[in-house]
Amino acid sequence: MILTGKQIQKEITKGNITIDPFEFSRINPNSYNLSLHNKLLVYKNNQLDMKTANETQEIIIPEEGLLLEPNRLYLGRSQEFTKTHNLVPMLEGRSSIGRLGLFVHITAGFGDVGFKGYWTLEIFCVQPIRVYAGVEICQIYYHDIKGEVEEYASGKYQNNHGIQPSLLYKDFK
Repeated sequence: MILTGKQIQKEITKGNITIDPFEFSRINPNSYNLSLHNKLLVYKNNQLDMKTANETQEIIIPEEGLLLEPNRLYLGRSQEFTKTHNLVPMLEGRSSIGRLGLFVHITAGFGDVGFKGYWTLEIFCVQPIRVYAGVEICQIYYHDIKGEVEEYASGKYQNNHGIQPSLLYKDFK
Protein backbone atom coordinates (compact mmCIF):
# COMPACT_ATOMS: atom_id res chain seq x y z
CA MET A 1 0.00 0.00 0.00
CA ILE A 2 1.30 3.52 -0.82
CA LEU A 3 1.79 5.88 2.12
CA THR A 4 -0.09 9.15 2.27
CA GLY A 5 1.72 12.44 2.71
CA LYS A 6 0.60 12.55 6.34
CA GLN A 7 1.95 9.04 6.90
CA ILE A 8 5.25 10.03 5.27
CA GLN A 9 5.50 12.81 7.87
CA LYS A 10 4.82 10.31 10.67
CA GLU A 11 7.47 7.92 9.32
CA ILE A 12 9.98 10.79 9.24
CA THR A 13 9.19 11.48 12.91
CA LYS A 14 9.60 7.77 13.73
CA GLY A 15 12.95 7.63 11.91
CA ASN A 16 11.85 5.22 9.16
CA ILE A 17 12.30 7.93 6.50
CA THR A 18 15.06 10.53 6.26
CA ILE A 19 14.99 13.28 3.64
CA ASP A 20 17.77 15.84 3.94
CA PRO A 21 17.26 18.67 3.38
CA PHE A 22 13.54 18.44 4.12
CA GLU A 23 10.93 21.09 3.28
CA PHE A 24 7.40 20.66 4.55
CA SER A 25 6.01 22.44 1.45
CA ARG A 26 7.20 19.58 -0.79
CA ILE A 27 4.87 17.00 0.73
CA ASN A 28 2.09 15.91 -1.62
CA PRO A 29 -1.02 13.80 -0.87
CA ASN A 30 1.05 10.60 -1.33
CA SER A 31 4.64 11.62 -2.18
CA TYR A 32 7.43 14.12 -1.61
CA ASN A 33 9.06 16.23 -4.35
CA LEU A 34 12.81 15.87 -4.85
CA SER A 35 14.88 18.47 -6.68
CA LEU A 36 17.61 18.36 -9.33
CA HIS A 37 21.25 18.93 -8.32
CA ASN A 38 23.36 21.29 -10.45
CA LYS A 39 25.66 18.55 -11.78
CA LEU A 40 25.01 16.09 -14.60
CA LEU A 41 27.09 13.33 -16.14
CA VAL A 42 27.09 12.26 -19.78
CA TYR A 43 28.87 9.29 -21.28
CA LYS A 44 31.81 10.31 -23.46
CA ASN A 45 31.23 7.60 -26.08
CA ASN A 46 28.12 6.92 -28.12
CA GLN A 47 28.70 3.17 -27.87
CA LEU A 48 28.58 1.80 -24.35
CA ASP A 49 29.83 -1.59 -23.14
CA MET A 50 28.16 -3.42 -20.24
CA LYS A 51 31.46 -5.06 -19.25
CA THR A 52 33.37 -1.76 -19.08
CA ALA A 53 33.51 1.25 -16.78
CA ASN A 54 32.29 3.71 -19.42
CA GLU A 55 33.92 7.13 -19.21
CA THR A 56 31.77 10.11 -18.22
CA GLN A 57 32.06 13.86 -18.38
CA GLU A 58 30.61 16.24 -15.80
CA ILE A 59 28.39 19.14 -16.84
CA ILE A 60 27.37 21.95 -14.49
CA ILE A 61 23.91 23.42 -15.00
CA PRO A 62 24.42 27.20 -15.12
CA GLU A 63 22.01 29.64 -13.49
CA GLU A 64 20.40 30.37 -16.88
CA GLY A 65 19.68 26.65 -17.31
CA LEU A 66 21.02 23.98 -19.64
CA LEU A 67 19.43 22.96 -22.92
CA LEU A 68 19.20 19.16 -23.07
CA GLU A 69 19.42 17.39 -26.42
CA PRO A 70 17.05 14.58 -27.45
CA ASN A 71 18.45 11.06 -27.79
CA ARG A 72 21.17 11.66 -25.23
CA LEU A 73 21.27 10.22 -21.73
CA TYR A 74 22.03 12.61 -18.90
CA LEU A 75 22.68 11.24 -15.43
CA GLY A 76 21.67 13.58 -12.64
CA ARG A 77 20.92 13.24 -8.98
CA SER A 78 18.56 14.49 -6.35
CA GLN A 79 19.76 17.29 -4.11
CA GLU A 80 18.24 15.38 -1.23
CA PHE A 81 19.85 12.49 0.61
CA THR A 82 17.27 9.86 1.56
CA LYS A 83 17.31 6.90 3.90
CA THR A 84 14.50 4.40 4.33
CA HIS A 85 13.85 1.69 6.91
CA ASN A 86 10.96 -0.81 6.84
CA LEU A 87 9.49 0.73 3.65
CA VAL A 88 10.13 0.47 -0.09
CA PRO A 89 11.03 3.82 -1.69
CA MET A 90 9.93 4.45 -5.27
CA LEU A 91 10.69 7.31 -7.65
CA GLU A 92 8.61 8.83 -10.44
CA GLY A 93 8.76 11.98 -12.50
CA ARG A 94 6.32 14.74 -11.70
CA SER A 95 3.42 14.97 -14.15
CA SER A 96 4.34 18.57 -15.05
CA ILE A 97 7.83 17.37 -16.02
CA GLY A 98 6.44 14.45 -18.03
CA ARG A 99 4.12 16.77 -19.93
CA LEU A 100 7.23 18.54 -21.19
CA GLY A 101 8.57 15.26 -22.60
CA LEU A 102 11.24 14.84 -19.94
CA PHE A 103 11.85 11.40 -18.43
CA VAL A 104 13.64 11.29 -15.07
CA HIS A 105 14.20 7.55 -14.98
CA ILE A 106 14.35 4.90 -17.64
CA THR A 107 14.08 1.80 -15.46
CA ALA A 108 15.55 2.59 -12.05
CA GLY A 109 12.60 3.99 -10.15
CA PHE A 110 12.62 1.20 -7.59
CA GLY A 111 14.57 1.41 -4.34
CA ASP A 112 15.39 -1.29 -1.83
CA VAL A 113 14.35 -1.39 1.80
CA GLY A 114 17.28 0.15 3.65
CA PHE A 115 18.60 2.22 0.72
CA LYS A 116 20.47 5.33 1.76
CA GLY A 117 21.96 7.81 -0.64
CA TYR A 118 21.15 10.28 -3.36
CA TRP A 119 18.86 9.17 -6.19
CA THR A 120 20.56 8.96 -9.58
CA LEU A 121 18.22 10.20 -12.29
CA GLU A 122 18.37 8.80 -15.84
CA ILE A 123 17.27 11.92 -17.69
CA PHE A 124 16.11 11.70 -21.29
CA CYS A 125 14.08 14.20 -23.33
CA VAL A 126 11.78 13.84 -26.33
CA GLN A 127 12.63 17.30 -27.68
CA PRO A 128 15.10 19.99 -26.62
CA ILE A 129 14.29 21.34 -23.16
CA ARG A 130 16.01 23.76 -20.81
CA VAL A 131 16.44 22.45 -17.27
CA TYR A 132 17.43 24.27 -14.10
CA ALA A 133 19.21 23.19 -10.94
CA GLY A 134 16.89 23.13 -7.94
CA VAL A 135 13.71 22.42 -9.92
CA GLU A 136 11.40 19.91 -8.22
CA ILE A 137 11.86 17.27 -10.90
CA CYS A 138 10.57 14.04 -9.38
CA GLN A 139 8.70 12.58 -6.45
CA ILE A 140 9.54 9.86 -4.01
CA TYR A 141 6.78 7.70 -2.59
CA TYR A 142 6.76 4.74 -0.26
CA HIS A 143 5.17 1.30 -0.08
CA ASP A 144 4.80 -0.62 3.11
CA ILE A 145 5.93 -4.23 2.97
CA LYS A 146 4.67 -7.55 4.20
CA GLY A 147 6.96 -10.20 5.57
CA GLU A 148 10.31 -10.35 7.28
CA VAL A 149 12.46 -7.33 6.43
CA GLU A 150 16.04 -7.74 5.31
CA GLU A 151 17.47 -4.31 4.57
CA TYR A 152 19.76 -3.49 1.66
CA ALA A 153 23.05 -3.05 3.50
CA SER A 154 25.78 -3.10 0.90
CA GLY A 155 25.93 -2.92 -2.81
CA LYS A 156 27.19 -0.95 -5.75
CA TYR A 157 25.01 2.07 -5.10
CA GLN A 158 24.52 2.11 -1.31
CA ASN A 159 25.78 5.21 0.57
CA ASN A 160 26.58 7.06 -2.65
CA HIS A 161 27.66 10.69 -2.52
CA GLY A 162 27.31 11.71 -6.13
CA ILE A 163 25.89 10.75 -9.48
CA GLN A 164 26.32 7.05 -10.07
CA PRO A 165 27.03 5.89 -13.62
CA SER A 166 26.32 2.26 -14.35
CA LEU A 167 28.46 -0.11 -12.30
CA LEU A 168 27.09 -3.18 -14.11
CA TYR A 169 30.61 -4.08 -15.24
CA LYS A 170 31.34 -5.16 -11.63
CA ASP A 171 28.82 -8.01 -12.06
CA PHE A 172 31.10 -9.56 -14.70
CA LYS A 173 34.13 -9.82 -12.39
